Amino acid sequence: MLLAPASRAEEFAVPNSGSPYQNLGDLQTGQILHLPTGLTVSFDQMMDSVATSRVIYIGETHDNIEAHKVQLQIIKKLAEQFPVAIGMEMFRRSAREKLDRWHTGELSAREFKNLFHTNWGSGYQLYQPIFDFARTNQIQLIGLKSSRKLENSFRSGDPAPDNTFYPELDDQDPYHRAYCMAAFGGHRGTEKALEKPYRMLLLWEETMAQTVSRFLINPKNKNTKLVVLSGGFHIQYGFGIPKRAYRRVAHAYSTIQPTITHIPEELQDREMVVEKVSIPLYTADYAWKVDYKVYDNVRLGVRLTQKKEGVTIMAVTQHSNAETAGIVKGDLLLSMDGKKITRTEEVLEQLQNKNFNDHSTFHLRRDGRERNIEVVFKKNQLKKK
Repeated sequence: MLLAPASRAEEFAVPNSGSPYQNLGDLQTGQILHLPTGLTVSFDQMMDSVATSRVIYIGETHDNIEAHKVQLQIIKKLAEQFPVAIGMEMFRRSAREKLDRWHTGELSAREFKNLFHTNWGSGYQLYQPIFDFARTNQIQLIGLKSSRKLENSFRSGDPAPDNTFYPELDDQDPYHRAYCMAAFGGHRGTEKALEKPYRMLLLWEETMAQTVSRFLINPKNKNTKLVVLSGGFHIQYGFGIPKRAYRRVAHAYSTIQPTITHIPEELQDREMVVEKVSIPLYTADYAWKVDYKVYDNVRLGVRLTQKKEGVTIMAVTQHSNAETAGIVKGDLLLSMDGKKITRTEEVLEQLQNKNFNDHSTFHLRRDGRERNIEVVFKKNQLKKK
């Protein structure tokens, strides 16, 4: 067998963004594609297959209602046959005591909702059907993510607090690094500037993987399936949480991605633009085609991109709240209502807390000069074509 020289390795990237046999855009909503074979399967066929795994990873676009419906459907089916626990990126490991109290019925609904807001932020209504099912069926919730205290110590370069240790960080996966740098807006020559945010991402994923591995080695969980709910970014291509958990404890796992291939015009401002990177890996075991539907919350009306300088306005939708307020393409967002903006997700998270007719002040930089722009969030102003 002849091996291609390293300079030609890119030619062997999996086409269609990790779907070698079929372009995901050709799937119909609701179809499930087994990516390694290119065969469409029924829900029951997929579930028969993933039922052999100890860990089932299900990705999500955080604000997509349809992705969370998929997650709940899978959890319900698994719970019919096996003891199940749910590991969630949305809760930190420091929430363990309160999550245990919730599981046993000792934590009130109000306290639990506050716990979610403290750990994750807005969006409780998206996960509420999952929480309700878990509570009714006594399914344990497990916080996967690192504590803020640990993150702050890590960010500052201090020793880990409370006599704990940072998880072992593997920064040697070339595909993970390349994809993350592209998502951060990195280009050749900017990797060094993006090393800190990259290492923070590694901390998150390694901590979540460490939590998964601890679940697996606990004798109490011997017969229990773990369903992991996280952003699709952390499980796609397998080099995020799945690989890092497997490095610690070899086990059978499956990855399922609720997949969006078309973003409605009115939701274009939510699209995260990532520089194309050639990755020679399947994006997941299964892609489940879903529509993109969100609750009718306020919208800014911009497309954001993550650049070396920070979060930048890539495009402004005509007749949107942003255009009305005077935000223009190329503006660099520095803060929103006094809260510093360093990631595109932070803008979306703050928007989810807004109601129609609320105001927000954006501090931004344009042509080297800083200014404040006030936005009033009106009902969707997009004109029908």
